[in-house]
Amino acid sequence: MGCVSSKTADSKADRITRWRSTGIVALRDSKLKAFPDEILELDRVVRTVDLTHNKIVDVPVEINKLLNMQRLILADNLIERLPMNLGKLQYLKIMTLDSNRLTGLPDELGQLIRLEQLSVSRNLLTYLPETLGSLRNLRFLNASNNQIKYFPESIGSCFSLEDLQANGIVNFFRTLLSTTKFISHLILQFLPLSVIIRF
Repeated sequence: MGCVSSKTADSKADRITRWRSTGIVALRDSKLKAFPDEILELDRVVRTVDLTHNKIVDVPVEINKLLNMQRLILADNLIERLPMNLGKLQYLKIMTLDSNRLTGLPDELGQLIRLEQLSVSRNLLTYLPETLGSLRNLRFLNASNNQIKYFPESIGSCFSLEDLQANGIVNFFRTLLSTTKFISHLILQFLPLSVIIRF
């Protein structure tokens, strides 16, 4: 048993060394049930975290330690909520949260002033926060396949938005006029014809 423990320790040490040298933490399909503490201990070193396809339920409050993180990919987990201090990640450019169990996003999302890509498809979202309009660098937004009925009117302030995916958002057209000036790529599938007629 001592040898096994030693190998495990060496493996973990090697992994952390690699993370420190590359700034990339990739733990896809690792059967994780929690956000690894050793990632948080790397604080300013981390630039990319990819924990896709695990069973993570909570994103720890301490994630704000990863001040230089630019890419956060947590798709296909069991995450139900995000910590409010997520807004402290001022260098975050890409956040992918597809296929989780999110019912809402914190207002502090609007503090992510460098965010360029946000994907939250296939969750349980019923709304997007008004602060979304503060994301002036947002170029790509995918909010498809949620329970969202309306986009916030503030989305018209997302001047950089080029690609908007909104499959299943039945009242999308109510805010479409405020964004068509900027959007070059729009995906709307599975909308009933009656919605288009009412518009």
